[in-house]
Amino acid sequence: MTRPLLNRRLDGLGNSIFGVMSARAVATGSINLGQGFPDVDGPRSVADAAAQAVLAGRGNQYPPPTGIPELRQAVARHQKRFYGLGYDPDSEVLITAGATEAIAAALLALLEPGDEVIAFEPYYDSYVANIAMAGAVRVPLTLSPPDFRPDLDRLERVISDKTRLLLLNSPHNPTGMVLTRAETEAIARIAIDHDLLVVTDEAYEHLTFDREHIPFATIPGMRERTVSIGSAGKTFSFTGWKVGWATGTPELVAAVRTTKQFLTYVASGPFQYAVAGALDLPDGYFTSMADDLKARRDLLAGGLREIGFEVYRPDGTYFITTDIAPLGERDAMEFCLGLPDRAGVVAIPSAVFYDDHPEAGRTMVRFAFCKRPEVLKEAIDRLSVLSGARKAES
Repeated sequence: MTRPLLNRRLDGLGNSIFGVMSARAVATGSINLGQGFPDVDGPRSVADAAAQAVLAGRGNQYPPPTGIPELRQAVARHQKRFYGLGYDPDSEVLITAGATEAIAAALLALLEPGDEVIAFEPYYDSYVANIAMAGAVRVPLTLSPPDFRPDLDRLERVISDKTRLLLLNSPHNPTGMVLTRAETEAIARIAIDHDLLVVTDEAYEHLTFDREHIPFATIPGMRERTVSIGSAGKTFSFTGWKVGWATGTPELVAAVRTTKQFLTYVASGPFQYAVAGALDLPDGYFTSMADDLKARRDLLAGGLREIGFEVYRPDGTYFITTDIAPLGERDAMEFCLGLPDRAGVVAIPSAVFYDDHPEAGRTMVRFAFCKRPEVLKEAIDRLSVLSGARKAES
């Protein structure tokens, strides 16, 4: 055939950088600080609940398309317990194949071709693909170091009569920025003033260290225009289970459900029962998890800074963004592709998240710190070769 096979909207997306770099980690025996998955499973009680569900035949066949009632009820309890948000589990909660499917289903459901979507750049990689699939137009609100705070004056300026939706992510992957209450309220006012829908990716809601997570749906006037998305994978360290959810008004959830049923239809049956129980774990679980990750953040941040990286300490998630310019490096993609051979460590070049302004991330590299402390220490030891090389050159 002479005509290209790939839909032109997806031209240039190709293979995910995470797959490329994870393959490099395996091929070279490197420590993988690139892809964001923990190297230790979550609570044993939650894993046991999943195993028991499989053996008892619970969820081995198709679960309800909206998710099992137990999990929808648990999500509603979670939203009420942590944020004071009341959701009807039957009409305002939808279980999805991870947060990634929830985002895709929401964008495909709510956007028409030609609609404009404003999103924080650097983008989580699925945002770009999902907006393209919907035939919508991506409008960046680019975040810059050292703090990666959104420019709210610019947000107002880029809104047009074609703007339909704000796609927001806080805690933000890849920078670790967490919106303040003042920023959240200001963005909410803008959304209300311009009658915009909001899809908010809150997959890292419980992984904050220095700043409280404020859900957009808690701001007056926002619940009726917001689809809020959560993830069990990040909260409970079972990323392979792919259990997520979307909450919103009955009208919004019905729209997302219409699309979702033609994506996976259903997924993760037995795991849904386990996650239902996990969401009811005591407060101590959630606080200790965040405290543990904060210690790992500080361990890796301190080690990278000592080696010579410029480190932008995150307020949340489990990623650290760094700048390699102080090491004498000028191209993060070249640096990351060579890093497994030079130091036995894998990281991700941040330029891949800057689809509209790649130069903004040219010398930035993202590391994941959701690994055991001994693994992080070994990675720091391996990366110290970069410090020695820099001294030798000078």
